[in-house]
Amino acid sequence: MSRDDVFRAPKGVHDVLPPESGRWVEIVACFAERAARYGYGLAITPMFEHVEVFHRVGEHTDVVAKEMYELTDKGGRRLALRPEGTASVVRAYVEHRPTPPWKVWYVAPNFRYERAQKGRYRQHWQLGVEALGVDDPDIDVEVIALLSGFYRDIGLSDVRLLLNSMGDAESRAPFVAALRDHFLRHGDAFGEDFVARVEANPMRVLDAKVEAWQDVIGSAPQLPEFLSPDATAKFERVQAGLSDLGIDVELDPRLVRGFDYYTGTTFEFQSAALDAAQNAVGGGGRYDRLAEEFGGPPTPGIGFGSGIERIVLALDALGAPSAAAGIEVFVVDGLGPDGGTTVGGLVEALRADGFAVDRAFGGRSVKAQWKAADRSGAAVAVMVGRDELDRDAVAVKDLASGEQEEVSRTALVAWLTARRERVSGR
Repeated sequence: MSRDDVFRAPKGVHDVLPPESGRWVEIVACFAERAARYGYGLAITPMFEHVEVFHRVGEHTDVVAKEMYELTDKGGRRLALRPEGTASVVRAYVEHRPTPPWKVWYVAPNFRYERAQKGRYRQHWQLGVEALGVDDPDIDVEVIALLSGFYRDIGLSDVRLLLNSMGDAESRAPFVAALRDHFLRHGDAFGEDFVARVEANPMRVLDAKVEAWQDVIGSAPQLPEFLSPDATAKFERVQAGLSDLGIDVELDPRLVRGFDYYTGTTFEFQSAALDAAQNAVGGGGRYDRLAEEFGGPPTPGIGFGSGIERIVLALDALGAPSAAAGIEVFVVDGLGPDGGTTVGGLVEALRADGFAVDRAFGGRSVKAQWKAADRSGAAVAVMVGRDELDRDAVAVKDLASGEQEEVSRTALVAWLTARRERVSGR
């Protein structure tokens, strides 16, 4: 590996820098605010866990068997970088035993060794929520409504919601048996990989993307045909609750999601702005037995994850504007070497009053500072000069129109606030 390659980001990861990172700030802030309104608190879990934590989500899934980053630390412990968000949160629940219902949200990086492509990285960031300790279809509706409203709030207007039920234990056994029998009748035609997946978990075949398998997948039994009366009643209640909230749903009996822990309600949001093969922007479902896998008491749970990179890709494809971010006011120092304290005090005072403010440093000329103001993206420049200082005033310039006027120092905050409100249409 050459020196130039060493000092570049590794394959499959990327830097998020301004101004792109401004979009990320908006997305995370919007999600945090919405999650708080629904009663969810922030949970921060480690980026790595004992490898057994993630084995519990499905040793035969591609994510765990083929894509997970595993390592041995200096103490000989087998660890893994987090490939998904739910397992760590459920492990934390079992370890700390908070009083249910326990409702948390997270924003965290996940790691998967997979083929890097646009919007799909080996380190990707995910937003999500988990609600544990509630066995009620109404919490399913709440979780889906939270994510649906979040997409609406950030301007992701073209999403569609796919919904399915993975059933309960009574439903699952006969379905899996029928599915395995159906697939094994065709196993010889598709080779060892197909047969191995069927033997491990035939439901994992349903979300396979192998083109040659699609016909036999399409003719396979469908889970809704096997739902127990109780599972059917719960699934219908979820559909009714979403309908009451005006959330459109498309039933998809092939929707199984990517992990073995799902039970009951499963869902996925897809964006038409993305390529059909990679158009999911978020999804999740119930996992009513996962806490027991970690040695905890029987604890129903439901949650979702939504990838930030995929959201950004969809918003960009839609041409959704990013809200104006960054600097609002640029302060120009017209006092020279003796004016640093005065100019610095003005900058800090404006920041304390809630404005995003920047200035030039290094004793640059006034002309150079005006150029820096134009490059900063600020809407307004405020100059403190000798004449203005004598009158306890500043010169305020609209950097878009070029219009300039003098404003007294005591009235500056009110002037800037009024301009902000005019621009925002308040």
